[in-house]
Amino acid sequence: MKEYKLSQLLEIKNGKDHKELPNGDYPVFGSGGVMRYVNEYLYDKPSILLPRKGSLNNIQYCDVPFWTVDTLYFTEVNEKIACPYYLYSYLCLLDLSGLDTGTGVPSMTFDSYYNIKVILPEIEEQKRVASVLQNLDYKIALNRQINDNLEAMAKQLYDYWFVQFDFPNEEGKPYKSSGGAMVWNERLKREIPIGWQVENLKDFAEIKNGATPSTTDEANYSGDIVWITPKDLSDQQSKFVYQGERNITKQGFNSCSTSMLPTNSVLMSSRAPIGLVSIAKHEVCTNQGFKSFIPKDMNDSIYLYYYIKHHIKQIEQLGTGTTFKEVSRDDLCKFPILVIGAKDAYKQWIVLQDEIANKQFVLTKEIAALTKQRDELLPLLMNGQASVNYHLSKCQSNYIVLFIKEKCQV
Repeated sequence: MKEYKLSQLLEIKNGKDHKELPNGDYPVFGSGGVMRYVNEYLYDKPSILLPRKGSLNNIQYCDVPFWTVDTLYFTEVNEKIACPYYLYSYLCLLDLSGLDTGTGVPSMTFDSYYNIKVILPEIEEQKRVASVLQNLDYKIALNRQINDNLEAMAKQLYDYWFVQFDFPNEEGKPYKSSGGAMVWNERLKREIPIGWQVENLKDFAEIKNGATPSTTDEANYSGDIVWITPKDLSDQQSKFVYQGERNITKQGFNSCSTSMLPTNSVLMSSRAPIGLVSIAKHEVCTNQGFKSFIPKDMNDSIYLYYYIKHHIKQIEQLGTGTTFKEVSRDDLCKFPILVIGAKDAYKQWIVLQDEIANKQFVLTKEIAALTKQRDELLPLLMNGQASVNYHLSKCQSNYIVLFIKEKCQV
């Protein structure tokens, strides 16, 4: 292992404005990721993208031709002594907040980065470690892409059948486009298929509040009851939730007014922010930042999930409050929900959605397991506690073979 200054390992370069560039094939990176695609690129070799302003810990990596905006530096790595992906992974472990040179907006200068000390093994070891990490990240990214594609299909199916009302009629033809009878509904301010009903949400699902056990009593936490906060939904960014950052104990559950929610309940954050929606895939309870829905028929949970997602702007408008807006349980109880009248088509839709959801949930759990594996391995690999056996270092499906120095073989 040898110590370097970052200035010895890479050259930092400024990004540029891209507004006048026509659309194309090259990604434009900002602090939040890819912003758009243009027809020119700034750099075409593997590069570490370093924040100049804003969130300083949002370091990114790109190995295709790209463009970066002026709030993001790009770098030319000296590949004779540093493997770009290894160095990127190393830098991701660092907390850069102490190097902030900004007054209002967090900022980083060339010198702030160049003076960072980095400890690297030999280049071949870096490449072996990078190969393991890249394989994991590739599999995670691939699973997310598949999940996103499945979600696009599921949403399109909902929109086509129950927003455009082109579900298959008795002859298998699209209902509305084939002249299906429609009637104006005053509550929804739109036409709906004749014979369909509009109910209050409280008649479709039981609506539950959440609560937080006292945080001053440690005995309320670290139990086996899954307890969800809006931050969990924000961090996980998933259609499903089955674990949170913290569990609570039976004592904690009994000490507050939270409610146990069965599997397939629909969770919606009702404040800070309003509108994060997820389906519980485990028995869970929540803090007070939620209004949760237990459908009268649990087969309706997928429909309820998409109905709430589709009407989230109307639900947000119900929010009141000065410090932050919150949607009340009473307002949600009176919120209108369309009840499907075409029962045979609805059953068919649920079967299709369940097939998609089951595939998505398998991928969601695999993403979580791979992410956990990567995050646990990363510091061990970077600080030399673990090394990669060259002959066995392959990420095949869900496993990696490593040799943990002086400890054990994994």
